[in-house]
Amino acid sequence: MKSVPASAPETPQTASEAPLDTIAIANDPARSEADWYQHVYQGDKVPQLTFRAVAMGGALGMLMSAANLYTTLKIGWSFGVAITACVMSYVIWNVIRILSFGRLSRMSLLESNCMQSTASAAGYSTGSTIATAFGALLLLEGHHQPVWIVASFTLFTAALGVFLAVPMKRQMINQEKLAFPSGLAAAVTLKSLYSEGADAMRKAYVLIGGLVAGSIVGILNTSTGTLGILDRFFLRTKIQLAELIPASGYATVNGRQLIGFGFEPSLLLLGAGMIVGIRVSLSMLAGSLLLYLWVGPALIAMDAAHISDVAYKISIPLIGGGTIYHLTRWAIWGGTATMVFSSLASLALQWHTIGRAFGGLRRHGSRGASSEPGQRMASIEVPVAWLVIGLIPITIGLITVQYFAFHISIWLGLVAVGMAFLLSVVACRATGETDTTPVGALGKVMQLLFAVLSPPAASSVHLSIEHNLMAAGTGANSAIASADLLTDLKSGYLLGANPRRQFIAQFIGIFFGTIAVVPAWFLMVPNKEKLEAFNPPATNMWRAVAELLSGGGLSQLPSSAKMAIAIGALVGASLPLLNKLLPKAAPYLPSAMGLGLSWIMVFSNCQAIAFGAVLVWLWTKFHARSAEGYSVALASGFIAGESLIKALIAMAATAIGLLASKL
Repeated sequence: MKSVPASAPETPQTASEAPLDTIAIANDPARSEADWYQHVYQGDKVPQLTFRAVAMGGALGMLMSAANLYTTLKIGWSFGVAITACVMSYVIWNVIRILSFGRLSRMSLLESNCMQSTASAAGYSTGSTIATAFGALLLLEGHHQPVWIVASFTLFTAALGVFLAVPMKRQMINQEKLAFPSGLAAAVTLKSLYSEGADAMRKAYVLIGGLVAGSIVGILNTSTGTLGILDRFFLRTKIQLAELIPASGYATVNGRQLIGFGFEPSLLLLGAGMIVGIRVSLSMLAGSLLLYLWVGPALIAMDAAHISDVAYKISIPLIGGGTIYHLTRWAIWGGTATMVFSSLASLALQWHTIGRAFGGLRRHGSRGASSEPGQRMASIEVPVAWLVIGLIPITIGLITVQYFAFHISIWLGLVAVGMAFLLSVVACRATGETDTTPVGALGKVMQLLFAVLSPPAASSVHLSIEHNLMAAGTGANSAIASADLLTDLKSGYLLGANPRRQFIAQFIGIFFGTIAVVPAWFLMVPNKEKLEAFNPPATNMWRAVAELLSGGGLSQLPSSAKMAIAIGALVGASLPLLNKLLPKAAPYLPSAMGLGLSWIMVFSNCQAIAFGAVLVWLWTKFHARSAEGYSVALASGFIAGESLIKALIAMAATAIGLLASKL
């Protein structure tokens, strides 16, 4: 992001007329809260927390929550929705204004920022652990948890994260002015859109074009048998991408196919690569090629040589009636070990960040609270009393759900809530400094802790697994919600918004998200078999770690998988350390997360992601300015378009199937 001049004129009367320089004032470390209040704050002058802003944000967030649920199932990631929601809201509201023949007024800049908070909370903060924690339970138990458990757990953990962010906001944003790059990018995007320049309109058109293209490809690459109306369409047109460009079938060993060795016609995956970048994507491609071209065939040959030995544990399992080798069902152990140990090593190397996080909390509230500027800020900041009033019923509700649904004792439930606060502090600090929320690492910290606090016994391995997964879900979902709120509050701070009103918008958003993502989960994944068909990378990782920590998992593995775990742990722990010790060589070292994912995702997915990264790299080489301006908008459109249409197709297919079964 290019720097902006620090000087700025006095604040204008309307937010939409405010010059971009107000962002520089708000982001300048030398500027005090009094400067911000005088030159940037506009929350009392223009509309912000309005019905139309919250309704627009809620509607967009509900759609994006289903889209993020699909991407989590498909590739193991979820994507921030703030920038996409900003552009989509701007376009949709202007279309509505045109249809109203100008009777509706323009949505103010701060209304759009409020909309962003609601959409972000609904689309990103609520469903993060449904596909992982509850998905892992579905794989292990074979049945869904009741709706009331999924809904209440989702709502309480998201609400916990929102309230836990309250004591961190003033320290990290107002005083330390941490970067929160995604929050800054969303603020600049909104400023650009409200400048009404040609560039803003081009960016909007690019995102809409990506949405349309992603939706079309999402329809065309749907498999036969998913939805009857699409089957009839494909039969007539003969343009089904899933049949024309199969994701498997391009390589065989011993006359059997290798699952996923082919080409994936997916703009969602291509868009993911465009955002993730060249280093991670090429690491994924290299690791997947290593698995499919060397390690996998070598293990298959080893299995064939020992087929007569009844005591030998086959490494590479067969599916499809014994016709297809499923390499990732073996490789998941090495890939998971790589990512877990990489995450934990990276977290350990961030001890300075962790120390500053808790040191900042000790200093919170000690600077000028009794001064006039301090009193002005206190009148618009979220009061600590709200934190207390909110946390009491949320904590009671969450402990109640944990106790009755998962048999987690009250004291262990209190430990989970307390750890959620500590993990939220670390997540917010890491997001503010690096724009990366280490949810995977923080979830593994909770899993490791509860493996000690709730150790497995011969009669209660099942309970230990439940405790392990749901404790991790509590910490991970709360941490995501906290970091997401501070990212949105950063946008509001840069634009001069009232943080108290923005907090309310964020809190309302988690209700929209819960209402959307819970039924989407049951419709998109009606049973264990449907979840297994996704081959969900993140879900499989959570399940694998829970099995290992809760007993029985490691002893059941073949020796080759145990060796893969050891090698993966060594690689995962070593790469972050090498990045730290050799900063000049870091850009050329493989990504530990990329290598880990490459052994959890099938080759066709890794190949498509790598293609997207190379596409942006080439685009940057030939025309850096347009790539910088439009690549993220195009990628966001691809991801949102395909994931939304895929989620809608999956939900429609399930709904039609349920209706047909009752007739």
